[in-house]
Amino acid sequence: MKLSVRLRSISFQLLVGVVSLELLSLVLFAWVMVRQQHEEIINRVEQRLVHQANIAAFEAEEALEDRRPDLVGLSVDIMAKSPSVASSIVTDGEGRILFAANNTADRPVEEQLRTQELVQMGRVTGDAPVVFSTGPNEWEGVAAIHYKGRLYGYAWVHSDRVWDNQQLELMLHSAVVFGMIWIGASIVLVLAMARSITRPLSVLHDGTQALMLAPETPDSFPLPVLVHNEIGDLIEAFNRMVASIEEQRAGLSDTLSLLDSMLANAPIGFAFFDRQARFVRVNRIFAEMTEGTMSGHLGRTLAEVLPEEAAGQLTATIQRVFKEDRPIRDIELSGAGPAWNWTWIANAYPIRTLQQQVRWVGVIVLDATDRKRSEEALRKTEKLAATGRLAASIAHEINNPLEAITNLLYLVSNHAGLEEPALGWVRMAEHEVKRVAEITQQTLRFYRQSTQAARTKLSELVGSVLSLHQVRLQHRSIGVEKQYDPEMDLHCFAGEIRQVFANLIGNAIDSMPEGGRLLVRARRTMDRRNPGQMGVRFTVADTGCGIAPEARKHIFEAFFTTKEVTGTGLGLWVSSEIIAKHDGWIRVRSRQRQTNGEAAGTVFALFLPDVEPTQKSTAETPVVEAAG
Repeated sequence: MKLSVRLRSISFQLLVGVVSLELLSLVLFAWVMVRQQHEEIINRVEQRLVHQANIAAFEAEEALEDRRPDLVGLSVDIMAKSPSVASSIVTDGEGRILFAANNTADRPVEEQLRTQELVQMGRVTGDAPVVFSTGPNEWEGVAAIHYKGRLYGYAWVHSDRVWDNQQLELMLHSAVVFGMIWIGASIVLVLAMARSITRPLSVLHDGTQALMLAPETPDSFPLPVLVHNEIGDLIEAFNRMVASIEEQRAGLSDTLSLLDSMLANAPIGFAFFDRQARFVRVNRIFAEMTEGTMSGHLGRTLAEVLPEEAAGQLTATIQRVFKEDRPIRDIELSGAGPAWNWTWIANAYPIRTLQQQVRWVGVIVLDATDRKRSEEALRKTEKLAATGRLAASIAHEINNPLEAITNLLYLVSNHAGLEEPALGWVRMAEHEVKRVAEITQQTLRFYRQSTQAARTKLSELVGSVLSLHQVRLQHRSIGVEKQYDPEMDLHCFAGEIRQVFANLIGNAIDSMPEGGRLLVRARRTMDRRNPGQMGVRFTVADTGCGIAPEARKHIFEAFFTTKEVTGTGLGLWVSSEIIAKHDGWIRVRSRQRQTNGEAAGTVFALFLPDVEPTQKSTAETPVVEAAG
């Protein structure tokens, strides 16, 4: 890895480039020089051979003129001693060798001329020597020898190419030495220049790597400026860029922190989706609304988080935003939670990361459940107000004929002379008329009790209600089981508690059209919700058809009824209000009738504290529970 990095470094590449250029230049220079020197050597050889051949012929002529033929041989030997001469020969006019000498002892003396040499004798005219080549790198010069005006013979001089090659090799060696010195100096210069370039570039490279590996903590900045040239200017510009990036990152970090804080703590839900309608991110409020965790939503689809209908509606909206690239507002989503129904108002909008391309879809969800409940409560309140006004009007109108009926019944019982059992029926009619009058008075003062609470025997409260429904109980063959102490009493508003038992017992009778068993039980006990608080726990149980689980969630709401046209939906709601007024609680358990013959029925359990009115605090809402 390190070797690969070094091979790719500027120093190595620059060094290789310069050395390659120097070597190529040296080779070209040597080739040109050798070529030029070779031509120059050939010219010098020709000139030297001409000169040497003339000298050899001249010395031979002088020796002949001095009648010293032996000096011709000496002249030949002296000429052969020259470092540039390989051999020297003197022949007669026919080409027979008269004298011959070699430069080296290991080279034999030629005994006769070669054919190429004999051919050259015909070219020699006058005193001008002839230079010719007898083979590769072999040159020879020949000059005519004249004595007393006639041709005596020829002087032959062979050039020693070893000496010429040595001169050429010496020149090449000098050129190579000079080239190596030149290359070495260039390498030193390149290394020095490369260091001045690569060192600041290495600093810049290390700074870039540090910025890439740890962009949040640029501790190694600013980078040192080692040179004052274009690279130094580049490092200074890089330092300014890093400083600017750091400032922008700090501002961006602050902005992102603010946005994350707003996203996490906004009182509305935020969710972001990709093109497959999968969660990309959610905030804490949305996670709480869907009863999950923020990380648990990531990568999941809407169908895995929301009910089927709401998930399908929101998925279609998200796909529509991706397709149309425009926001869609005020989508109402609804579903059922573990304990209540919920309603959301959603707004979807496109999120673009690139121009003309939607990458995500953001959804803003507002929980409108409380608003829906408030609207529903307002509608119910308006209904109750209208019902109250109507009931008050009816009660007021009923009071006048009730007063007349009461007076007539009094006259009948005292002046008609009736006997039993007619007289008993009149007294029963008076009692029921008084009860009707009491109910009308209670309707007029529904939320404004005009009488004080008093101690009342439970036998009177429950017994009067059972007596009222005696005919219906007998007609439907319903057996009544009473489990309470007849002497037990309770401090309460007797009329209101009687109305509660009337509603509970009436509903129990309605649930057993084919007969059954009705249990009414009361016992003094301690409040399980408030240990130390004594009171009376009542139980009204039946073996009727039971209540559906979905209906049990709403039975204490105003105007909710399962009796269709025969029910008003006010009985249990009024009962829960009365119990709340007494600081009590009510709980219901029910099981519907099954085809396998399992037992069914409904059990209402309620608790009323037995305290003086000054020790009680009126509750704002009823305490109710619904169980399976």
